[in-house]
Amino acid sequence: MGMSVIISAAEAEDAEQILKLQYLGYQPEAELYGDWAIEPLTQSLESLRAELSEQHFLVARLGGEVVGTVRGHIGPDGVGRIGRLVVHPRMQRHGLGGRLLEALERRLAQDGPVSAYRLFTGHRSLGNLRLYARQGYRQTRVEPVSNRLSVVHLEKDAGAPLAATA
Repeated sequence: MGMSVIISAAEAEDAEQILKLQYLGYQPEAELYGDWAIEPLTQSLESLRAELSEQHFLVARLGGEVVGTVRGHIGPDGVGRIGRLVVHPRMQRHGLGGRLLEALERRLAQDGPVSAYRLFTGHRSLGNLRLYARQGYRQTRVEPVSNRLSVVHLEKDAGAPLAATA
């Protein structure tokens, strides 16, 4: 490809690219669950900009293009909460999602003691569930939301290795 993907902290001026990538990345999820009103597809640019100032956002860049993103924060209970991992469809299945997760876990750990990392995905999102299992996350509970969707909650102990070795 000629260029390397670089993972770094998101800047305020990345907000529009992050939102566009989020829209692109969550369309297959909306189709999978038959729900086009999911929050990642309805989030406003203003709301995303507010989140940028409240959470850690990482982006993966290929040249000047944002091709991946993830966000998270440490809750008052010392748990790192991770959300909205998105990789551009043409960049999927090359390890970028795992790299973004690992980078965010390291970034959150720099903020202070983290006891565990938590995230969630839909029950039909099998690719997501496989990725999270490879990264050391284990299912803690399944929460029915509607007749179309159950949310699978996953957790990884902060003392666990950042990635499973193959």
